[in-house]
Amino acid sequence: METLTLKQKIGQLMVIGFHGLSVPENFTELIKEYQIGGVILFGRNVGTAEEVLELTTQLQRSAKEAGNAQPLLICLDQENGMVRRLGEGSTIFPGSMLLGATKDKQNAFDIGYATGRELKALGINWNLAPVMDVNNNPDNPVIGIRSFGEFPDLVGEFGSEIMKGMQKAGILTTLKHFPGHGDTNVDSHLDLPVIKHDMDRLREVELKPFKKAIDEGADTVMSAHVYFPALEKEKNKPATLSENVLTGLLRKELGFEGVITTDCLEMQAISNTIGTEKGAVEAFKAGVDLLMISHNYDVQVGALKALEEAFEKGYLSMERLDASVNRIMKMKEKYLSWDKVDILTQDNLKNEVGTEEARLLAEEVYKKGVTLVKDEASLLPVKKGAKVLVVFPDNGHSVLVEDKRFTELDVKPILKEIDPEAEVFISDELEEEASLHSFMEKAKQADYVIIGTLNASSGDKQTELIQKVRQVNPNTLGIGLRSPYDLNHYPELPTYVTTYEYTEPAVTIALKAIYGLVTVEGTLPVTLN
Repeated sequence: METLTLKQKIGQLMVIGFHGLSVPENFTELIKEYQIGGVILFGRNVGTAEEVLELTTQLQRSAKEAGNAQPLLICLDQENGMVRRLGEGSTIFPGSMLLGATKDKQNAFDIGYATGRELKALGINWNLAPVMDVNNNPDNPVIGIRSFGEFPDLVGEFGSEIMKGMQKAGILTTLKHFPGHGDTNVDSHLDLPVIKHDMDRLREVELKPFKKAIDEGADTVMSAHVYFPALEKEKNKPATLSENVLTGLLRKELGFEGVITTDCLEMQAISNTIGTEKGAVEAFKAGVDLLMISHNYDVQVGALKALEEAFEKGYLSMERLDASVNRIMKMKEKYLSWDKVDILTQDNLKNEVGTEEARLLAEEVYKKGVTLVKDEASLLPVKKGAKVLVVFPDNGHSVLVEDKRFTELDVKPILKEIDPEAEVFISDELEEEASLHSFMEKAKQADYVIIGTLNASSGDKQTELIQKVRQVNPNTLGIGLRSPYDLNHYPELPTYVTTYEYTEPAVTIALKAIYGLVTVEGTLPVTLN
């Protein structure tokens, strides 16, 4: 570290992103000038497995040529389930809440290890997971199914196990979003959430999972752009910018000695208040080591210059800078080396990414997690040869963190394999009065009507449709395709299955269970009304 210039030390603090499947020239120049330490990838950077490995190899080659003493940190959000970045050729693994529903933490370890193997083969060395937030607010618009559940001990156990599984595969992990984003009704991508609980409650609920995983060897912790009045006296100062939270609570009270990273500083809870460039300076001052700026090149350059000026003028401490760079380099030394980067090959992909072994593991865990919440009228299984109508929603991406590439799922091919005679409708097609009337006439004659919902709410079109169909056909079954809390809005429904995620394997298992082709074993990891 003694040979690094001020610019290069600042570069080690940065985790930045870009657009496209190849490395832009201006990004390469930034690596050369500042010896940037980390890169974040999104769906915009992810093509086939071969293309991903080519990209990560290109990134590491640029860093090596720039003189970086250690490889780049290359990260993404591979939480699995609805929040994932890997695409074509990779395995769809179960997300957090489905894992929580299995009630067996070995499943979390196994999925973590399998996920880690695929990431490592692709040249990705850092996963921005697991989510350690306790989702105890049914109206949470950004965490929800990304959490393992509403019980702190369950979240702590499952989060720690998936963390250890990824670490076994050689992947750095991230606990997020500290000190807890579970009890909010605002998305911090869009505004600043506030959590008003006192310290006793925070220690008993929000902090408990983080403490467990920290004690079991967490690599990095990601701060939340959430304001906690009990932790920070300055009004509307989010945890990311709070020395009380990051240095006082996380470092001193909880004893975390690893690397602290921000969530993206371009999220509106930061960019629309203090601003991203100034936010980077204040986040470092609060105790952060890694500063994440995911999208805009000009903003990234602005933040680098703002940091440089703050160190030169003495607003930020050089001693703190050296401490952060030392922490980052120590973490890299544990997981990364140029030798390991150089031996990654395209030939290895077929043995590590999207394998039949991984697919079968995922399928078994899906069976253990998909949950039959109730079947009070003993409607299941659907009888062979029955006349079945199926209504599924036309999905749009639910929250900004979800990848738009994965928000559309065509359920018709899945039904065709299970029940070729089933008639499938998309709920948007029923909004016209004539179409709805025709459907309702068919519903009267059907033996069963299966209706899938996505984030239902009281009085919305999904709930209204269920109520109308129930009036003409008592054999109506519901499938919650993302949030298990949907049932709160139509409690009179006698039969209800929840998948926790709108993914092809989860939906397939749920439909097979309805037809009696598989048995599902999940138990709700949240409380319904």
